[in-house]
Amino acid sequence: MPRPTAAQLAYGSFTVIFSTLAMLLLSQTSSGLGIAVVAFAALALGLLVSLTVPQPKTRTAAAARAAAEAAPAPAPAVVPQRRRVPVRRETVSAAAVSSAEPVRERSTP
Repeated sequence: MPRPTAAQLAYGSFTVIFSTLAMLLLSQTSSGLGIAVVAFAALALGLLVSLTVPQPKTRTAAAARAAAEAAPAPAPAVVPQRRRVPVRRETVSAAAVSSAEPVRERSTP
C-alpha cells in the first residue's frame, strides 16, 4: 500500500477539523451520542476527501524507454583473452604402476 502524500494528509485533516466544527455548530447537539455521530461522519468525510486527492504522476513506461534511448549507450567492456600456457605432463608407465604396493589403512586395535 503506498504511503499517503502530504496533500492527502493536509486535505483529510482540514476536512475532518472544519466539517466537525461546522456540523457541531449547525446541529447544536449536546449529547454524547450526537457528538460521536458527528465525529464519525467527519472522519468518514475526511477519509473520502483524502482518497480522492489525485496522486502525483508516475513515470510511464514510454517515458522511461524514451529516456533510456536518449542516454548514450555504455561502451562494451573489453575482456582480455586468456593466454594458453603449456603444461608439462609426465606419463606413468604400466610397469611402475604394477610394481607399486597397494595402499592400505591400518586398522586400529
